[in-house]
Formats: sequence, structure tokens, C-alpha cells
Amino acid sequence: MAKLPVAVARKPRAHMDLVHGDSGQTWAVVLAGGEGVRLRPLARQFFGDDRPKQYLPLVGQASLFRQTLDRVGLLIPPERTVVVSQAHHAGFLARDLAEMPSPPRVLFQPTDRGTGTAVLYAAQWIHQRDPQATVIVLPADHFIREETAFMAHTAEVLSFVRRHPERLVLLGARATEPDSEYGWIKPGDRLGESADGPIHRVHAFWEKPGLEQARTCLAADWLLNTFVFVTTLSILLHLGRAFVPTVDERLARIWAFAGTQHETWAIRQAYTLVPTWDFSRTVLQECPPCLAVSKLPPISWSDLGTPERVLEVLGMLPTPPAWVTSLQPAASGLAS
Repeated sequence: MAKLPVAVARKPRAHMDLVHGDSGQTWAVVLAGGEGVRLRPLARQFFGDDRPKQYLPLVGQASLFRQTLDRVGLLIPPERTVVVSQAHHAGFLARDLAEMPSPPRVLFQPTDRGTGTAVLYAAQWIHQRDPQATVIVLPADHFIREETAFMAHTAEVLSFVRRHPERLVLLGARATEPDSEYGWIKPGDRLGESADGPIHRVHAFWEKPGLEQARTCLAADWLLNTFVFVTTLSILLHLGRAFVPTVDERLARIWAFAGTQHETWAIRQAYTLVPTWDFSRTVLQECPPCLAVSKLPPISWSDLGTPERVLEVLGMLPTPPAWVTSLQPAASGLAS
């Protein structure tokens, strides 16, 4: 099992400017619509239900979803944070949002149509309110130990995108083993600098290659795709029109009914017609010219996508979460 690197936390240099002085142009999109199928046996065994992993307190007292919102809050206020989930997750969301004085806006999808539809739906929703926006897109179910350092790096990438609005910048993590369940990024020519280091063009992107191919990527210093990225709304909408024009058009029909009694019907109609598609495979793997990557500093990051990765992260924590200590005799079931 790979050892995750460690970073020294620091305060985001752009924190106050982003929250209080950016004229309402920066938004966060939190993707919380996944089902967490690979961890469903763990959820049943240790939590007694089929909650998707983002709603589980896997690595702390709070759920991964709530931890993500708190992390996002270091940079972006809740009124400009959009959560994309599914209608049948409403009960799980309510538990996490109940104690927040200013909860984010939640977009409920009638059904899961993949990360691509979730990203594009949120982008179109924001466009109705702030057409010139810059957006930070983040999954709701990841572990990041040095949260302040991570968001500081994100802030620096955001500053770069503001100077280069034609770019979509992925946050890439250093790989320590040939994992075939991640997307892999090959950095290309240097495009510019942020305060945290260079920004490179993406020369190639390989979503979940085979093990031998992953070994090749590791040996060539490719980066892992965290699926955290920063871009302008105009670029995101352009990618939708370029790669999935039919999906873009069908989602766009929703807005003629926005604010009316027919809005819910319009959303259901759109989601009935659009296919399920993955943003990484459909867009990122095609390596559009706008694509760039910024290498994270040594930060402990994991997508917690398998029981083995959960075990690895639990071994790093100074104090195990309550569900581990209360069920210690059964903990071996994680690795089975």
C-alpha cells in the first residue's frame, strides 16, 4: 500500500479576498450524487445502511460531505456554493446541512447521469445567475488531511485561471504506486507560474488504464487526477457544447421553465433524455487545448474509493473515528 505524503498546513493567502472581495465571481460546485457502490458493504456492516460514502463519517466525526463543505468554506461562501446530488439523497443531505447557519444551494437530480451531466447542469444553473463566473469543482467524498494547504493551493490556481481565463486547470497529485483505478495526467509544456509552482499544459490524459499502463505512467512521472479543477464558466459551457451537444441542448431547455410550476417537470424530462456520461472519459481524456495541470504540494489525499484506501487513511489518523473504536473486533472486515 502506498504511503501518502505529508505537507505542512498554511493559511490560504487569498482567503479574505476570495470570500469578501471578489465581486461575486467565484463559485464552488460540490459533486455529491455518487452512490459509492464499492464501499456499500462497508456502509452496511459498520453503519447499518446503504448510505453513499460521502455521507459517512469515515475519517472523522463529520461526514466526508460536511468536511468538504467546511473545506470549501475556507475560500467560497455558502451562497456561492452549489451542491449537485440526487433526489433520493435528500434525507442524508438534510442531516449534514441542518446545523449549518447558511447552507449551500442544492440541485437535486432526478437520477444519476454521471459526473458529466452533474457538472454541466451546475454550470448552466450558475450561468443563469453569474455568466462571468469562475468555478472550482470538487468531489464530496475525498480525504484531504492538510485541508488549509490544499485550499491555499486551490486559491493560487484560481488566481492563475483569472489571469488565463481560457484554461481549465486540474489539480494533480504525485503518484506513489501504479494504481489502475485513477485517471493519470502527463504534464506537457510549462504554461506559466502560480505562487505554488508551474502550471503545465496537459500532454495526455488516461482514465483508469490497465495495471501495466499504470506502471508506465508511474515510471514517467505522470500525476493522478484528483478531479478537482478550476476554470471559467465560459470554458466549461464551451466544452459541453463541443463534446456533448445533445446533452447541453437538452439541459438548456430547463431554463425556459425556471421559477415556474413546470420547472420540476422540465428537469425530469431532460434527465429522462440525456445519457449517463463520465466527464473524465468524455472530455478530459480527449485532452482539449484548454487543459492544464497544477501539481499539488506534498498533501495527503485519497478518493477513499476502496476499502483498502480507507484502511490506509485510517492508519494515518492520530485518533481513529468512533465507528472504528466502537467496532474494533470487526474492523478486520474492512480488508476482507
